[in-house]
Amino acid sequence: MALSSSSRVYDCIVVGAGIQGSFTAYHLAKNQKRTLLLEQFPLPHSRGSSHGQTRIIRRAYAEDFYTNMMDESYQLWADLERESGIKLYRKTGLLVIAPSGNEEFESICKNMEQKKIPWERFTKDQLMAKYPEFILNPEDVVCCDNNGGVLYADKALRSVQEQFQRMGGVIQDGQKVKNIKPGQVVTVTTTSDIYEAKNIVITAGPWAQKVLSPIGLELPLKTLRINVCYWKEKIPGSPGLLQNFPAFLGVNLNGEEHEVYGLPCQEYPGLIKICFHGGNEADPEERELQTKPPQIPDIQILCNFISKYLPGLHPKPAVIEQCMYTNTPDSNFILDYHPLYKNIVIGSGFSGHGFKLSPLVGKILSELSMGKEPAYDLTPFRITRFKTQSASL
Repeated sequence: MALSSSSRVYDCIVVGAGIQGSFTAYHLAKNQKRTLLLEQFPLPHSRGSSHGQTRIIRRAYAEDFYTNMMDESYQLWADLERESGIKLYRKTGLLVIAPSGNEEFESICKNMEQKKIPWERFTKDQLMAKYPEFILNPEDVVCCDNNGGVLYADKALRSVQEQFQRMGGVIQDGQKVKNIKPGQVVTVTTTSDIYEAKNIVITAGPWAQKVLSPIGLELPLKTLRINVCYWKEKIPGSPGLLQNFPAFLGVNLNGEEHEVYGLPCQEYPGLIKICFHGGNEADPEERELQTKPPQIPDIQILCNFISKYLPGLHPKPAVIEQCMYTNTPDSNFILDYHPLYKNIVIGSGFSGHGFKLSPLVGKILSELSMGKEPAYDLTPFRITRFKTQSASL
């Protein structure tokens, strides 16, 4: 494991080959940076936050900074489709359903109107005429982000990694990071080798805190175990349920302080993917272990939602799988430098809504590592917004 002449020193090492790290490495390689992408598990794998067939893409955000970022994200997804020759995005429209007067709903509508995003409001009758599978409460309101839809997640991850390698990037999988030694040249020790780089970007997903703590940074990250649920039609072949099903986001319905989302399913023929946005805290090393009763009865909440809003589906999930989210207290990302080491950049806390923005997140993280000024105001993503940070060794 001997190092190295200067010729073996990478311009950048990216730790974590999920969608955020893979896009970061891709953009670095596009800028002719000698880049190593490290992954602790053999690729492909399903232990983090980037696996599975589908994710939602939307401009419908209450926060205007995300709405602003999505224009370039859509363009970068189109660039990857063109480069790879693989279809990665399917336009279905995205419905937002909420009780009348809901502040988040009104902010979403305001943002789409101000940004001149193609969108429309539906009355209850209009929605049920177009999507008869939905049954709404009398007080519910609906809008549609017309260009919302579905990203093909596994294909996207594979495509961006392949493009990175075609540009000369190096992927080393099955190598868990054991130690990071800061310095003008950063030394990264894995289970199998030692590497050096002028800069590193840490995009370690659910393992972020385990990687960051030894280099003096404690962030208020919470790792959640997510139940990914798939639902079956009561009457197979019902009109609309599978052929014309949109992506959707249900906000604070039935007086509950939570969100439910759904999208047409690619994973299992004849099933629809509908999930609770959130989950119960879990150690990523023990993802499959149910060591204590769940604090949030997420599956029961989903069963209740299905019974009320989508009665054409069986109210019990046909398939339940697991995924991991890494959440921040405000559900906004972390895109920033380490407070002590400006050649260590951190991308974390994507809080279950980062996949759609990953092409742009990767671009921003690559720019930070190259010392460039991103085109976006990163104030919402700074580490300094957390009072609990610790950066002393």
